[in-house]
Amino acid sequence: MGRFTSTEKHIAVQRYLKGNISYRDLAKEMGIDQSVLRYWVKLYEYHGNAAFIFPYTNYPLDFKLRVIKFLEETKHSLREASAIFHIPDYSMVRRWKKKWEMGGFDALKPTGERNPIMTTHNKNNTKKESPTTDSMEKMQKELEFLRMENAYLKKLNALVQNKEKSPKKTKRK
Repeated sequence: MGRFTSTEKHIAVQRYLKGNISYRDLAKEMGIDQSVLRYWVKLYEYHGNAAFIFPYTNYPLDFKLRVIKFLEETKHSLREASAIFHIPDYSMVRRWKKKWEMGGFDALKPTGERNPIMTTHNKNNTKKESPTTDSMEKMQKELEFLRMENAYLKKLNALVQNKEKSPKKTKRK
């Protein structure tokens, strides 16, 4: 599976935090790498329900420098730093750090094609509310029901196929 909605990420994090499933099992079930799931959990630990809502699309130079300075001073990982600073993708921080190492201050400056100011990403100025506990429980129950239904239909299909494959017994005269 490719991209996940913020609700799907939130549900995955909640399932992990309940303690009933490991990173490995949940990541395998979702078809993602364990490191991605760990990153989602870190985001949730630092930012709570707002973890998967990223308000900025462009970051100013001083913000990038703050992140790089933080990395150098604290020896945190790229993923940890991007979770702390609420950056949607750790590879963005990796690119900033690489530019800093290759060309210093000037390499981090915007190239002029984009607006260098942090802009809030709003579509029609509407904010989606984070799911409530009741709606999360309802979605969890619905998800569980759909999985059970899917498993039932798979077993039924397998039984029908086995019945069709088995040779028909004929009586001898």
